[in-house]
Amino acid sequence: MKILGIVTRTHDSGLALLDDGVPTIVLEEERFNREKHTRKFPFHSLKAAFDDQGLGVDDIDVITTPWEMKSLRRNMFWAVAEGLPASLNMIPPSARPHISTMIVVIPNGIRWGLMAHFGMHKKLLKIVQVKHHDAHAAIFFASPFEEAAVLVMDGHGDETAQSAFIGSGNGLQRLWHSEVFDSLGFLYTAATAYLGFKPFAEGTVMALAGTGRPTYANKFRELVRLEPEGRFSINRDLISYDTHGVKKPFKQWFTEAFGPRRQPDEPISDRHRDLAFALQSTIEAAVVHIARALSKRHPSRNLCLTGGVALNCVANARILRDTDYESVWVPPCASDSGAPLGSALWHYHQTLGHPRGFELNHSFHGRGYTDASITRALQAAGLSYRRMGEEELLTTAAGDIAAGKIVGWFQGRSELGPRALGNRSILADPRDAAMKDRINARVKHREPFRPFAPAILQERVAEFFEIEQFDPFMTMAPRVRPDKATLIPAGIHVDGTARIQTVDRVSNPRFYGVIEKFAELTGVPVVLNTSFNLQEPIVQSPENAISCFLRTQMDVLVLGDFYITDRNPTPR
Repeated sequence: MKILGIVTRTHDSGLALLDDGVPTIVLEEERFNREKHTRKFPFHSLKAAFDDQGLGVDDIDVITTPWEMKSLRRNMFWAVAEGLPASLNMIPPSARPHISTMIVVIPNGIRWGLMAHFGMHKKLLKIVQVKHHDAHAAIFFASPFEEAAVLVMDGHGDETAQSAFIGSGNGLQRLWHSEVFDSLGFLYTAATAYLGFKPFAEGTVMALAGTGRPTYANKFRELVRLEPEGRFSINRDLISYDTHGVKKPFKQWFTEAFGPRRQPDEPISDRHRDLAFALQSTIEAAVVHIARALSKRHPSRNLCLTGGVALNCVANARILRDTDYESVWVPPCASDSGAPLGSALWHYHQTLGHPRGFELNHSFHGRGYTDASITRALQAAGLSYRRMGEEELLTTAAGDIAAGKIVGWFQGRSELGPRALGNRSILADPRDAAMKDRINARVKHREPFRPFAPAILQERVAEFFEIEQFDPFMTMAPRVRPDKATLIPAGIHVDGTARIQTVDRVSNPRFYGVIEKFAELTGVPVVLNTSFNLQEPIVQSPENAISCFLRTQMDVLVLGDFYITDRNPTPR
């Protein structure tokens, strides 16, 4: 059975193809149209997926989407009705077109897009709508656990912002869900905007928090009331996003307590750092509170975390450290980039009852490129190159990293989710304390307080970091062991944590091989890993990678087996 999960008209448009419960390809449209968090219909993804799989619309049995319009419309209606007249401020004129497309046009937008691609077809008329948090929770079916608690936290879905499930075998049972406006995700988003950052910059604020002090921590916690049995509520006496939405999410109390909103071009001050710290510490306390209660209610020692809040790797590490859970698993696509896959998994297992037979043990389910397509791209760019065998390539790349060079690393199929995990990465030496600043100056041009990730050989993770489980998807930020900190200064955040990635030989033998060779040269089984991009979506194609290489000051580009140092294109 082939299921196409698809989403559009909301951020992170994309799709997933599921074949008898196994994802054959998962794509985000932003990687193709180069527009971050795009809302546009995933035409490029659709063409790539169907061309690569050799499929037509007749091969698809079911189409799913991770939004249930009935629930979304009902909850938006009551959200406005219960707060009248002030709640009309939630829908400023600029937002009305977006809201109307969400509550009216998502299913029709998918139908129109599919028909524009495939032509008129009866099969395209029916789309199975899966509740948003059900779609997130369904990633349990691809987890390594036979049974687990599942915690979903995001900005909002069609009916809730937090929900908890129990997963066992091929079934999920919802335990509870919060009100839409009791949202840790929306609180983080609103505070991110208050701090002067662009939408979807919550990760930047998480990094900024590590540089702050607890000046405002106790005051900020008045925004979130922790209640018995792991419940919580947002203090509506201090918050106004239930009546004014993103236009004015905080009441006057907030400005009086924490100062005025930072303008985007305003320098970051100690006040901003301390406010970020207060936000992050409040979210961590709430998340740990929820997880502790969930662990008492359900005896499982396994926890799946998903939804956009699950991208908060510092909070995730707190759950692992400060609760009874022994294993915490966060998928690489915890955000809405994984929702189309989740909708397909929910329908296949929960609705149709099919048994599980797939584990998501690596993230490389995107599109790959042939050697011929790589050489065509290099020749079109007018770049000279060398083709190397496996041993020579790994040895050369590891030697370059050890020599302080910055290496663009492009291999195999692209990762699913928002983080580069070894196939669309920039690699560098973590031993050089100045390397982070050098990458920022020559390649990334981003805020200097944002850390890069240390990728480590899986079997040596506990030797360097205070963590006992593997984390192949860069979802935890444990503390660095003090006796190892001097070995990897470029991979450590100012607060002593590191957003790690464990790499195993089976899931990604080539990336493992580079780190292994680097360890042989230096004695350090760690390389610095950051996403292959320049303030844009992660590169998808060889052409994207070549363009990024030429627009930055990377030293080396590796595309599959091809090794490039030429930075002087010759027109051909």
